[in-house]
Amino acid sequence: MTTEAIHDEVRAHYAQAAIMATEGACCSSGEEIGPELYSALERAELPEAAVLASLGCGNPIAVAELHEGERVLDLGSGGGIDVLLSAKRIGPTGRAFGLDMTDEMLALAQANASAAGATNVEFLKGHIGAIPLPANSIDVVISNCVINLAADKPAVFREIARVLRPGGRMGVSDIVADDRLTADERAARGSLAGCIAGTLSFGEFEAGLAEAGLVDVQITPTHLVTDGMASAIIKATKPGPDGRSTQLNAGPATGSKPRISLDLLPVAASDGATCSGDGCC
Repeated sequence: MTTEAIHDEVRAHYAQAAIMATEGACCSSGEEIGPELYSALERAELPEAAVLASLGCGNPIAVAELHEGERVLDLGSGGGIDVLLSAKRIGPTGRAFGLDMTDEMLALAQANASAAGATNVEFLKGHIGAIPLPANSIDVVISNCVINLAADKPAVFREIARVLRPGGRMGVSDIVADDRLTADERAARGSLAGCIAGTLSFGEFEAGLAEAGLVDVQITPTHLVTDGMASAIIKATKPGPDGRSTQLNAGPATGSKPRISLDLLPVAASDGATCSGDGCC
């Protein structure tokens, strides 16, 4: 499948999700994996449409450790839930950017920002493999189950490294596959738009981030979404001006220590709506 065909499939899927959220429904029935990964307090802070359009596999805000005055970029920002939550944490001196390629999601995000009264946010149209922001302009990159949708993941990793300022960091949630699964085996477990077919393995994710120049790569699986695939928290840092890590307490990269067996992870509540099914990713 060509890059443009992948983009078209993903765009159509999430355009429909945006329309359904605007109408007061999510993209599937049952208990959604996306909204349920945010606390009740976080959900209460936001417009209902932003919560309904939450299609992710984690909660990057819980791990990004945002600070007052920081500039944050959310890749694949969808209905804006993570941008709006970020905006509250970075305060009026910070700036939260959301990047999405889907017109319907961008319109929904803008409406949600207006409803929330957020003035320190900005939504941009574009692809995460070609971020329309200058180099060294962002403190923190976040995303929620989006990198696996990209047709050119090395380009995404290079763009993350480019826009991060020296010492900047990424904290994302995504689906990661066991290293034993082949690309065909991953594809057999779900669709591209359903966040499964395009999933990277642990080793591929680590190597891709390192090749882009990021350091202190840590991948921590949190819950199983289907056989051999888990939602994970992925962190990495752009080296400081002297080329060294700025993370004083950074642990070893995941490749240098034993990884928890995926068989020991809790299984995400689904009722047919996990990333591996036809529901919200």
